[in-house]
Amino acid sequence: MAGGWIRSFMPPFFDRMEVVALAEIRENVLNDQGDFLDLPASRRFTDMHKAFESVEADFAVVVIPPAVHREAAVGAAEAGLHVLSEKPIADSWEDCEAIYRAVQKAGVKMQITQNYRYTPRIMTLKHAVESGAVGRPNYIMSRFSADYRRRGAWGAFRHEIAHTLLVEGSVHHFDQIRNLAGADCETIAGWEWNPDHESFDGECCGTYVMRLNNGVYAHYEGNCIGGGEQNSWHAEYYRVEGDEGAAVVDRDGVVRVLKHTPGQGVAVEEAERVSPQWGGHHAIVHQFLEWLDGGAVPPSALSDNIKSAALLFGAIEASQTNQTVDVQAKLAALTG
Repeated sequence: MAGGWIRSFMPPFFDRMEVVALAEIRENVLNDQGDFLDLPASRRFTDMHKAFESVEADFAVVVIPPAVHREAAVGAAEAGLHVLSEKPIADSWEDCEAIYRAVQKAGVKMQITQNYRYTPRIMTLKHAVESGAVGRPNYIMSRFSADYRRRGAWGAFRHEIAHTLLVEGSVHHFDQIRNLAGADCETIAGWEWNPDHESFDGECCGTYVMRLNNGVYAHYEGNCIGGGEQNSWHAEYYRVEGDEGAAVVDRDGVVRVLKHTPGQGVAVEEAERVSPQWGGHHAIVHQFLEWLDGGAVPPSALSDNIKSAALLFGAIEASQTNQTVDVQAKLAALTG
């Protein structure tokens, strides 16, 4: 994934930024990417803390497994660096809290990569909803299903960690529900589980129901061992039901607005596709650089994305306790 950042996501912005150092524990990967960037040996580190101490920089990009996000994000903040990090904020609520407090204390800026908000299919769906095409939104249905039944198919570490679906997958989808609803989650109930499937050590399936603070409800279905209809990455299913119709996007990426007229059936119309200048990860990099240059606070800044993290870890708690979790109370205990 870091290779994608180095070779694809950041190069279009090299007229505005420069990669001045790399930190990576695998020397062969470090040297491969360092050679691509033409970095001298003195700017290649196998210890991130030595990089923080030795290199003058404006910000750090964190693209490592979630279990070590806390060490990287807190270390960068304490060194006075702004932070751009892959999702999730961290792999535990305790670590999310620590990162949040460290960033607040240091007074630096931090943004989380929620790149799925900025794909044309989702931006088109959101525009259809916001335009009033379906009337007042009532509830949202969300489905993710991917065939990772072969161990290692989703990257080795994801088959070994706990809460696999939620930490590595649903963090995108929960954030997307907030994005489409234009609201935050009040309460969440549901379960995650592993049906004794040998592909994953942790929980790889989940189903949840959410109540949002604008009166919209949402249902989420996630499956990492999907043997049927696939709704994998960039092909997830979303349906926003309103009092005048429904807006749907499925695996073909086409957004359709459906409207029923009694006695006439359902009329289907394709929504006009939204084509942004910057999409996906490129949109995130653009937003971050604009923010550092004095522009607007991006939608996935830490101050907002902590709400998606609270929803994620509220889901884990709901499953463990078999109870509905108050997500807003969880946030209030951290942010006041």
